[in-house]
Amino acid sequence: MHNARILIVDDQPDICAMLEQVLGPAGYDTTSVSSGKLAITSILNEAPDLILLDVSMPDMDGYAVATMVKSDPATARIPIIMVSAQVGRGARVVGLGTGAEDYLTKPVDTAELVLKVRNLLRLRKPLGGSSGGGAGLGGDAKPH
Repeated sequence: MHNARILIVDDQPDICAMLEQVLGPAGYDTTSVSSGKLAITSILNEAPDLILLDVSMPDMDGYAVATMVKSDPATARIPIIMVSAQVGRGARVVGLGTGAEDYLTKPVDTAELVLKVRNLLRLRKPLGGSSGGGAGLGGDAKPH
């Protein structure tokens, strides 16, 4: 279906499993890692199309991972959605300040997650891609 690769980074295996169960049936290929350091290694080995990134992790927090990803020209365009139990405005501002495109709080609303993933991946596709048609917005332009 989509075949976009999503890297899930969370030190809680149950959260990784839940995100995989939501995104897999939606047509996405998911890979999960349990730490910030493993995330960096995974990204360098094979850049994902999108990263779901927990904030609070023991070795390297999500803010540090996002900052590293966004500061490297080779990975800066990978969309990041921060996923955190931290609900305060300050945590959201810091997360978005790292360059992350979005911030979701746990427990994650799965419908909202799938829509945000879809929308960010759609924005990442190059304009004038191979989707054919060329009818423009709406896709059903007819001559007058």
